[in-house]
Amino acid sequence: MSYTGEVKPGGPADVRTLAQLEITKVAVDPTMSNNCYVLRCRRTGEALLIDAADEPTTLAPLLDGVTAIITTHQHWDHHRALPALADGREILAGEPDADAITAATDVPVTRRLSQGDRVHVGECALEVIAVRGHTPGSIALLYQDPDGSPHLWTGDSLFPGGVGATFGDEAAFQELITDVEERIFQRLPDDTWFYPGHGNDSTLGTERPHLGEWRERGW
Repeated sequence: MSYTGEVKPGGPADVRTLAQLEITKVAVDPTMSNNCYVLRCRRTGEALLIDAADEPTTLAPLLDGVTAIITTHQHWDHHRALPALADGREILAGEPDADAITAATDVPVTRRLSQGDRVHVGECALEVIAVRGHTPGSIALLYQDPDGSPHLWTGDSLFPGGVGATFGDEAAFQELITDVEERIFQRLPDDTWFYPGHGNDSTLGTERPHLGEWRERGW
């Protein structure tokens, strides 16, 4: 398997092919280096985009068959290309962040997501995991690959080396670390591969030994 997940703004996309789902990862914006992901059902060709972060001209060639765009959370760097790419597509986001995304982009969120909801891409399904703390409506998206390990898109809630920023808000950090522990690490196995909103991918097994350290340090 040649997929590494190591992408840079201005560089090529990286593609991971599962039995039923194709994952394309591309980075945009040299300053923020946001990751965007196109998930495509290999049987039907239907696809969705996770985070229309920036650079519509970079993302547009990847959007053949894309019928929906999911925004993982309300922060500006994850939806800058949404006005240019919405184009009649279904727009999805976590319920508590939906109004802020609509106000910032002037693109209405057409489906508001909550814990346990399912989003279909062709014959594949993603489960919504609400991960509060980085923002009130941050979500992760879980694909339970019937032919292999689980795959999880975490936005800015979980990275290699720690959880997302909570900007000095102790209550928000407690929400975030608790949701990450209970809804992700306590539920999913070590071979779960996760894809963050910035930077490289990792597995839960790699990060699990450090959960206590993250909670202790408070970030």
